[in-house]
Amino acid sequence: MKTLVFIRHGQSKWNLENKFTGWTDVPLSEQGLTEAADAGRKLKDAGLTFDIVYTSLLKRAIKTAHIVMEEIDQLWLPEEKSWRLNERHYGALQGLNKAETAEQYGDEQVLLWRRSYDILPPLLADEDKRSSTKEAKYQHLDSHIIPRGESLKVTLERTLPYWEDHIAPSLLENKSVLVVAHGNSLRSLAKYLEDMTDEEILKFEIPTGKPLVYELKDDLSFSTKYYL
Repeated sequence: MKTLVFIRHGQSKWNLENKFTGWTDVPLSEQGLTEAADAGRKLKDAGLTFDIVYTSLLKRAIKTAHIVMEEIDQLWLPEEKSWRLNERHYGALQGLNKAETAEQYGDEQVLLWRRSYDILPPLLADEDKRSSTKEAKYQHLDSHIIPRGESLKVTLERTLPYWEDHIAPSLLENKSVLVVAHGNSLRSLAKYLEDMTDEEILKFEIPTGKPLVYELKDDLSFSTKYYL
């Protein structure tokens, strides 16, 4: 069996404030720091160690990964960061309070934006100050690659190449892999791994700071999963 562990970053300050976050680079809340440490201790208690860590370019995931690595006494682990593991881009919703947005557009519309598989949120204008095109961490990318808004379907189209080119090859080399990322980037990969239908993935959530352990067969097909 191949061992793969997903951890959704600990609670961020915008999770706490009930805001759409997406690619906005907000830090962990105090609770999020505690959740990250708890996740590391759960891994240590379970006797799980790793050969490589993958994470996004967003500080809430990177910080969570570092806290976890420290708790399991593996700060020395090779670490790869990629924009392809970033959270789903919420477009023009980013920074808006979810409850206030529901009051403006209606609960049904906001639920569609949040939970449908293939409906895009309102797209961010190119000139919007919230655009990530000017951020230093993305200057290596063609500006046309940087999303203006994504559905979960589009998020999977972004994360899957990274799975195929980086994470899967590590597992096939018998490496134990830790992926610390975001609710929707991890959900997209979970959909692929478990061959979930478009309807099934809508009901699937990954809590913040709770390690999700996958055991995969030698061909990386799904065998079982459990939370610590």
